[in-house]
Amino acid sequence: MSSEDNKQAARDGYDAFVKGDAKGAMADIADSIEWVVGGDSAVSGTYHGKEEVGRYWGKLVEKGFTTSPHEFIAEGDLVVVLATQRLEADEAESADILKYENGKLVRFQSFGAAAILDSAFPK
Repeated sequence: MSSEDNKQAARDGYDAFVKGDAKGAMADIADSIEWVVGGDSAVSGTYHGKEEVGRYWGKLVEKGFTTSPHEFIAEGDLVVVLATQRLEADEAESADILKYENGKLVRFQSFGAAAILDSAFPK
């Protein structure tokens, strides 16, 4: 897949997530996804597979999590998404790194918004 194809897949996934369409958000995610959540919270760690990622998303949605992507930068198999994330009363800017293989998202890691997770999900 081209950089532009990967960028479009990222846009489609974020658009679906923002609309609350979990099935659409998962459409281009590999079954073996590795989803890395930084910080020092009760939800920090690495999630493996769509089922674990779906449960993690559920915890976020329960707390009112929203993400507003405003820039998509693609190079080869990597897409960087700059976004504003909101959780409860907190807001943070993040840089999400998405890695694609054969048109599927295989790894996701977010940087910059760990503090809002730490606040909303204390250990």
